[in-house]
Amino acid sequence: MELSRSIDIQASPDVVWAVWSDVERWPEWTASVSRIERLEPGPLAIGHRARVRQPKLPTAVWQVTKLEVGRGFEWVSASPGARVTGYHWIEPQGGGCRVKLGIVFAGPIARLVGWLTRSLSERYLELEANGLKARTERRG
Repeated sequence: MELSRSIDIQASPDVVWAVWSDVERWPEWTASVSRIERLEPGPLAIGHRARVRQPKLPTAVWQVTKLEVGRGFEWVSASPGARVTGYHWIEPQGGGCRVKLGIVFAGPIARLVGWLTRSLSERYLELEANGLKARTERRG
């Protein structure tokens, strides 16, 4: 099961990357996240983990599994029977960019988890997309 959202942003991909990759500051611009605590120092990198607290969801540890600096990243949170991949990608477009974000549920109980959290997950994707747009368009 996959849920996704795309949005056009009138800011450079570099500005969007700077905001999106600074994951600890997400609570400043999206209500979908209460707190993010990085578990490794330095720039976001493959293998780095973050403890993410979202309203109405249990705290989860997400680990970066794919990263292209300036272009996007994917991270995974796993629990018994379910694996959730979150993705965040930037595509240059004209004077700005289009971003695509989403989550993919996999594993034996993934369909149930996805079904139970679908409406909340869709709301959080919308909040993240709109918050990112507002934050980055103000910056550049």
